[in-house]
Amino acid sequence: MLIFIFLAVLFLTYSNGANDNFKGVATLWGSGTLNYKSALILATVATFTGSVCSWFFAETLITNFSGKGLLPDGIIHSTDFVLAVTLAAGATVLLATRFGFPISTTHGLVGALVGAGLVAVGTGVNFSKLGNTFFLPLLVSPFIAIVMSSLFYWLFHYSRKSAGISEESCFCVGSKLLPVTDLVNTYNSFTALPVVQAAIDTQEDCTMQYKGTFLGINFQPLLNNLHYASAAIVSFARGLNDTPKLVSLLLITQLFKIPVYITILAIAMAAGGLLNARKVAATMSSKISKFNHGQGFTANLITGALVIMASKFGLPVSTTHVSVGSIYGIGLVNKTANHKEISKIILSWVLTLPVAALLSALFYLVIHSFN
Repeated sequence: MLIFIFLAVLFLTYSNGANDNFKGVATLWGSGTLNYKSALILATVATFTGSVCSWFFAETLITNFSGKGLLPDGIIHSTDFVLAVTLAAGATVLLATRFGFPISTTHGLVGALVGAGLVAVGTGVNFSKLGNTFFLPLLVSPFIAIVMSSLFYWLFHYSRKSAGISEESCFCVGSKLLPVTDLVNTYNSFTALPVVQAAIDTQEDCTMQYKGTFLGINFQPLLNNLHYASAAIVSFARGLNDTPKLVSLLLITQLFKIPVYITILAIAMAAGGLLNARKVAATMSSKISKFNHGQGFTANLITGALVIMASKFGLPVSTTHVSVGSIYGIGLVNKTANHKEISKIILSWVLTLPVAALLSALFYLVIHSFN
């Protein structure tokens, strides 16, 4: 049974990586700062580093997600319970990843804890702790991210203008084949000749660049480097915040020491991101809002700051909720927010809890019936 729990946690961690790993670098791909492969490599390295460092910073999260205080100790140390919770959370996250929905592993774990807990102990679930420790941070964090990203976008926008840094016009030059009459061959009355054509184009086809200097440094390369750093910070923060939640499920097995668990899970998380991140990456990078280099940097900066602060205080916020909130906040300001897409994402968030709870309840009933 302990081996099954270990494998189930690896499955959940792989699913977590597939759904979450690209979220920190979504703005790099969406703004055209990096291509998909380069952005994914940056996310993987930074997330792995955050996972390894989580042992030094996130002891409170390990305790919270072991279920201590939420359920009686006899239940949270039960192999039936832990296996049911892990399988349910992993299945929920992997299902969402299959359809390209960026959901919260935190949400999935909370729902799974409650579902199996209700079957196991009924009213023994501590709903007060559930609300204060889990639900409140999960509900409030996206709204904080929306407000903060909107405010900082305006602050950076006007600061850039005050510094004399302007946006260059998007002007595209390239070859195009135009049909012309062929007077020699009457059977083929049209042919095509290459001509050079210049046109004003959209940001989707031509990347906007900033013109000017800041403290004697060309602003565009400076901004790109800051954007890389902010994306790495978000990915690092995600590994820092998520890994302890997953490690907490392995404490019952006592197969290895915690640093070994963290290293194994960091590898599984990286593998999930490298192999199965594409659909969620497309949603995060282009379907919520459109953004340029500066706007992407702002969204990442807010996401990284909020998630690291949450890790410091042991608050189980969702990197997904914060990241989506930050990107959507930018979209509200620059008028590119896709309200239809955000509605579908919110619906997936609403369904995460009951789906995970239902699955964990069913898994617990089945597993417990064999013991």
